[in-house]
Amino acid sequence: MPTNKKPQVNAATGKPAAAAARPRRRELLDTAAEVFAEQGYNATTVRKIADHAGMLAGSLYYHFDSKESMLEEILRTFLDELWGGYDAVLGAELDPRETLEALVTESFREIDRHRAAVAIYQKESKQLVAQERFAFLAESQRRFEKAWLSTLERGVAAEVFRADLDVRLTYRFVRDTVWVAASWYRPGGQHSPEEIARQYLSMVLDGIAVRE
Repeated sequence: MPTNKKPQVNAATGKPAAAAARPRRRELLDTAAEVFAEQGYNATTVRKIADHAGMLAGSLYYHFDSKESMLEEILRTFLDELWGGYDAVLGAELDPRETLEALVTESFREIDRHRAAVAIYQKESKQLVAQERFAFLAESQRRFEKAWLSTLERGVAAEVFRADLDVRLTYRFVRDTVWVAASWYRPGGQHSPEEIARQYLSMVLDGIAVRE
């Protein structure tokens, strides 16, 4: 239904208030993600997040109603972007090796974009899935496992990967060694996520021993 009501405008920027608030909201979520990742979700209070953001705890409630809401938005944003990249790879009809390479590369790109969120996911997801509002984590994990296992199984069937490959063990190895990088990776470092992915893939697919 049409309305003559005009959107509120931020006097400082001249932009609609909602649009002006979005960058600040993103900054606060980034701050919260770093605190959650460093101190743990249970040990983190709204006051701690506010302190790191340089504001009063009461002011933080202007943007979010609870730390649970902040964590949910952090994890949903990360997983939505992850699946945007993964779905593009899986829909590209690449051969199994190319699919594996593209999934690994996309994973490192997500670590670059959402390092703190990945660290939180690694540390907290087992406890969080027991809460109804975080049930989406379990669904994402099922999709994740299916994507990787089907890629490895296609590779074995196409004789691109070894016939004696234990695909489930391989999946766990690849999953854990990729995502643990969130514990040491820092955006803007010496190596880009694509360069790290290339080195990683070289070790996984070709080994580290000199070939005779």
